[in-house]
This record gives sequence, C-alpha cells and structure tokens, in this order.
Amino acid sequence: MKKMILLLVVSAWLSGCALTTDKINLSYVPQVGVSEIQGAKDVVVDVNINDQRQDKSNKVSCKKNGFGMEMAPILANEDVAITLRRAIEQELQSRGFKVGSQALVSITADLTRFWNDHKSGFFSGDSVADLNMSILVKNKNGNILYSRQIVTQGIEPNIQLMTGENARLALDKALANGMKLLFDDSAFITALIEVSKKTAS
Repeated sequence: MKKMILLLVVSAWLSGCALTTDKINLSYVPQVGVSEIQGAKDVVVDVNINDQRQDKSNKVSCKKNGFGMEMAPILANEDVAITLRRAIEQELQSRGFKVGSQALVSITADLTRFWNDHKSGFFSGDSVADLNMSILVKNKNGNILYSRQIVTQGIEPNIQLMTGENARLALDKALANGMKLLFDDSAFITALIEVSKKTAS
C-alpha cells in the first residue's frame, strides 16, 4: 500500500514538472586543436542562415510524461539561427578566415530541422536531437562553389527525465556533430580558399 501511494506521489510530481515550460541555453564549444589554414587570412566570409523550419519559434523540443505523451514546450533562449551562425563563424575564425559583409565568398545555410525528441524505454530513455541543413558556398558573383546537405544527430543516452536539460545536451551534440561534418570536408575548405586564389590571379 505504501509503495502504491509513493508511486502515485512520484507520478503526480513528474506530471506537474511536465506541465511547466523549460527554457534552455544552447551552446557551442569550438573544436580544439584546429590550425590556421594557409591562405585563409586573405578570405572574408559572409555567413547567412535561413530558418526554413515549419515552426520558426524558439521551440526546440517538448517534455513528455511517463506515457510518452507530449507536454510542455522546451524553448531556446536564443534564436537558433543566431546560435548556428555563431558556431559556423567561430569555426571559420579558428582556421584563420575573416568574417564580415564585405566578403569574397558567402556561406548560406538553410536550416530545415533542429529538434530534440525524447525517446522512452523500458528502464530509461534517450534524448535524440536532429540537425538538418543545406549548405551553399557562393562567390560574390553568385556562382555556386560548394553544395552539401548536412544531417546529424546528437544523443543523450539513458535519461530518466524528459526535460529541458537532457534536450539541451542532445541538441548541443547535434550541433557539434554538424560542425565537424562540415569543416572536416576538404571540398568545403577548398571552395573558400580557391576564391582568394582566383581573385589574386
């Protein structure tokens, strides 16, 4: 009987938490051990983010109750387009590129998905975040130098509560994985550097 009462109390407490909106601070930690790329200092890059998500609000996830039903929203305190743009700019600057509007080359990211879903399991669950964006690199004449679709996930495993904190951890991982996939692509870096070479010639 006591166990049943305790279970009901815990369930009620969890349900109450699931009804309150969570606000989270998404963050991006730049990659470590990055070296300046030869020729990068001669290239100014303009970074633009187009938010193409169906819901362009700051909602990036939602809480769920013990039955897996969606409850209160989880909101990012900062516009996710700003968070994404800052992450790209940080990685560019780490490699020696300059960032500004008077640019030889532009990077446009069309963001179509940045969302965390809490997956329930028998004993525990996972927070699974998805990042989906298309990347275009163009010179100042509008010619396309590089194009790629970036699709990554971030997973926070073995969670007990489907809350904002676990969503934040998964979303931060998805963003980090997306930046790694993009900046590890030699074709992407080459497209940026070649602009400087062609301008000089």
